[in-house]
Amino acid sequence: MPCISEFFGIAISMYYNDHAPPHFHAEYAGDEAEFSIDTLEILVGALPRRSRALVLEWASQHRDDLRANWHRARQGVPLQKIDPLE
Repeated sequence: MPCISEFFGIAISMYYNDHAPPHFHAEYAGDEAEFSIDTLEILVGALPRRSRALVLEWASQHRDDLRANWHRARQGVPLQKIDPLE
């Protein structure tokens, strides 16, 4: 699973052959959650409150980049790195 961004100990990834709806994975300290790109809701899993808030802040700033990477993954082409949250 390609890691597309990392910040504050949080790794953001996408699978190439993942299921719909468009989403990304966030992992922090052994916890993992899948977030919908369109709604930013957690689809599966859970993260601690602070790391979840950081992921939501980052994703709201990079939603277009996330959608573009989702389309790249569906086409089987390399994913682009996305700037971390600063």
